[in-house]
This record gives sequence, structure tokens and C-alpha cells, in this order.
Amino acid sequence: MAFKPALDDGVYLRESVQTAAKILVVGHFAVGKTTFIGTMSEIPPLRTEELMTQAGEGIDDLKGTPGKTTTTVAMDFGRLTLSDRLVLYLFGTPGQQRFVQVWEDMSRGALGALVLVDPERLEESFPVMDLVEHYGIPYTIAVNRFDDTSTHEDEEIREALDLLPETPLVNCDARDQRSSANALIVLVRYLQSRLR
Repeated sequence: MAFKPALDDGVYLRESVQTAAKILVVGHFAVGKTTFIGTMSEIPPLRTEELMTQAGEGIDDLKGTPGKTTTTVAMDFGRLTLSDRLVLYLFGTPGQQRFVQVWEDMSRGALGALVLVDPERLEESFPVMDLVEHYGIPYTIAVNRFDDTSTHEDEEIREALDLLPETPLVNCDARDQRSSANALIVLVRYLQSRLR
């Protein structure tokens, strides 16, 4: 007789789950990807954060990120069950250019991407958006609003990022579960609309 784990402890999937969707959570360095996945994951998230060292000086731009001491070196992973039949697997990519080789593997099988952007560092989002578009992954922009950031109107952000009119843009706070859930809902609805 095969071992069957208990399904009510929140670690294992329910037997009723029929569909799993891979979602990428991407963005530039220090935009909040690890925080977002930690906020949304129903299981303890897998994190591959390491302490930043002198080797990263001059490579990792810490401007606008006071107190940052760690960085993701491979990926973050979390899970979110949306219904008895559907689960999202959340994969967070590292934000630095030197880890771009990880994207090819992580993009395989991804249904969509949530692109986190910092409204104060929009120019850092272009390489990330280029990669998402290169791999043909549909995406939604989530503007991660930090406490001390100035407010830019959505239209200003859309124009600065040169978004197509149909590309969804939503505001969120990666530390807040309700706000982050709303960003995922916007992405999932966008992905569903593309299937019709």
C-alpha cells in the first residue's frame, strides 16, 4: 500500500486539484519579488537569498534600497491554491543581469508573469520587460508602492514603460496580502481573457 500524506496540513495538494499554473514574479533588483512571494505563498516559501558581499559592489546598484543586505541568487518559490481544482506555482526570478541565464529555464511552461516595478526606478524595468517579451510570456505590470515613494499617475507609468493599451497595470504593496492578491487576480483575469 502506497503512503498517502495527510492533505489537511496545508503542505500537500488536495486530491481535487486538476490544474497547476506556473506564474513568474519578475522585476529588477530589489523591487520586492521575494517579499511578494513570501506574502502570497500558503506554504513556507523556498528562498535562495544570500548575503551581499564586496564582490557585488559596483555591480548591484543599492541606490534606493537602504538596508538591503541579501539578494536572490537562484529563485524564490511559493504556492497558492485558488480553488479546489486550481493551484498557482509562483516562481520569483533574480533581478540582476548576471543571473539572466536562469530566465530561459524558468520561463519554460510559464502561463504568465507579474512584472513588479518601482515607480522611482522605472528605467530598471526595461531589461526585465524585454526578457518577458522575448520569451513570449503575457504579463501584467504591478507597481510596487513603497511608503516613501512619490505618486505617479497610472498614465504616466504606462507612457514611461511604453505599455500597449491592453497591458494591465495595477498598484500593489508586496508586503500586503490583500493588495498582492489583487495584483495576481488582475494577472489571472488577463490570462483568461487571452484564452477566449
